[in-house]
Amino acid sequence: MNNGIRVQVAPSLLAADPGRLAEAALQAQEAGADMLHLDVMDGRFVSSITFGPGLVASLSRNCGIPLDVHLMIEEPERHLEAFAAAGSHIITLHVEASPHIHRLLGQIKGMGIKAGVSLNPGTPLSAVRWVLDVADMVLVMTVNPGAGGQAFIDSMTRKIARLRAIIDGMGLGTVIEVDGGITPRTAPAAIDAGATVLVAGSAVFGQEDMAGAIRAIRGGS
Repeated sequence: MNNGIRVQVAPSLLAADPGRLAEAALQAQEAGADMLHLDVMDGRFVSSITFGPGLVASLSRNCGIPLDVHLMIEEPERHLEAFAAAGSHIITLHVEASPHIHRLLGQIKGMGIKAGVSLNPGTPLSAVRWVLDVADMVLVMTVNPGAGGQAFIDSMTRKIARLRAIIDGMGLGTVIEVDGGITPRTAPAAIDAGATVLVAGSAVFGQEDMAGAIRAIRGGS
């Protein structure tokens, strides 16, 4: 359970019209988004290629909400300084992408930025157990990364709940973010399991009433 903590919604720019990203970001902000989620893909860690620090820098200059930068890339250590300088508010790395995740999380925090760690559906929680005291956020993927529009994997709610129990048992304030297949139908299960940040793509950017869509995802929290 999220213990009454207000749920935040981070619309994923991956689902927006690629020719109107700046406009889409501002629309999400005006609709009440808490953060803007930016999926950075390199064509190696996942098959798709999206955008880099240049877009992050542009959005940082024009948006008034935090930029939640999710690096789905190999060798993330090569790009941390560029994304930090671009104006990222939080940088999330995949535990599968580096054998030195503890060091990299510390490096991000040393640059004055919040640090997150993400794990794919098939990756066990044991992979992040020993960095929970360093990470500000854990991103649980509820789809296999690389493409938008996928269906929420229902079994991931048990993973979220177990992670919540581990974090609470350690007395930590680590945030749980969930990304993949989030809609007004699936959001309540993720929230009940303990997530407090929900990433939503087409469930926000694909809707005419974006403000209503965000409220519906957030629910009564």
